[in-house]
Amino acid sequence: MTSSAASCLLFLRMKALEEAELCFPQLLNSSCRKAMRPHSVSMLIYIVLSSISLLTVTLNLLVIISISHFKQLHTPTNLLLLSLAVSDFFVGFLMLFQIMLIDGCWLLGDLMCILYNVLDFIITSASIGTMVLISVDRYVAICEPLHYPNKVTPKRVLVCVCLCWIGSAFLHSLLLNNNLVQPGRYKSCIGECVIVINYIAGLADIVLSFIGPVTVIIVLYMRVFVVAVSQARAMRSHVAAFSLKSSVTVTAKRSEMKAARNLGVVIVVFLLCICPYFSVAHTGQDTLRNASSAAFVICLFYLNSCLNPVIYAFFYPWFRKAIKLIVTLKILQTGSCQTNIM
Repeated sequence: MTSSAASCLLFLRMKALEEAELCFPQLLNSSCRKAMRPHSVSMLIYIVLSSISLLTVTLNLLVIISISHFKQLHTPTNLLLLSLAVSDFFVGFLMLFQIMLIDGCWLLGDLMCILYNVLDFIITSASIGTMVLISVDRYVAICEPLHYPNKVTPKRVLVCVCLCWIGSAFLHSLLLNNNLVQPGRYKSCIGECVIVINYIAGLADIVLSFIGPVTVIIVLYMRVFVVAVSQARAMRSHVAAFSLKSSVTVTAKRSEMKAARNLGVVIVVFLLCICPYFSVAHTGQDTLRNASSAAFVICLFYLNSCLNPVIYAFFYPWFRKAIKLIVTLKILQTGSCQTNIM
């Protein structure tokens, strides 16, 4: 083989290797490069994330059907859980787009990129807002039990949930306005999905969507915890002297405190999953893409949406009973919405 032929062959091999690492091989000068990793590792990531996505969508769909179908579950607290399940349901779908970005290539175009990111921001913000509403609900139920039936009604909760979602959509439409007006304006190569938020907008986002709500959640639940402990001590010290009527009141208080404990578990798990993500995401524009902790915090963030229904199944007998009725298709029977599910 002549030296010219060998050089030509080497050039073709290098070109083929270069094209194999590009998102769009036909665009040699402008295409982004793929994130190269062993095939077995890529397949494992795809399988794990796809399984989490499917499980998240399925479990949260069961929660949505349960609370929507059975009229006995149409309580203010359960309406908040319904809002949380809706956001978690959409997170399961958004995971499919995150799976597409595993190799570093976005193949759906600039418009879909910005829509994906906007939806991600809105859903995350709405989830945190719903957690704030859950904290307020438990605060009123434990700290002001006599006023709870009048202050917290299904209609008022529904209005608050709608305002939470509308406010989240409005806020992030403003914060991401530059990206929405001209999708793809900040990308450096074809196949990249990136958005840029200026310093002021980023600061407003982290204060309104994370620091502020999380502070409110922690303060309210600390207050709930203190009041719940004092009430538990009072009930233990006076339980022997209670009349039948008082016993009913004690049972109601215990039920409210049990609900506060169960929802407290949901909130603690939520904070443990979301705080690392926000901490890493706001330390720099490219931190999530380059840091070694990126994969962990992203998976933890998405895993929370799958864990919430599991927590319900563990703590709430009504959810387990509802699942049986749904899986056996008994909810299709006439009058099944009136079933005693509690």
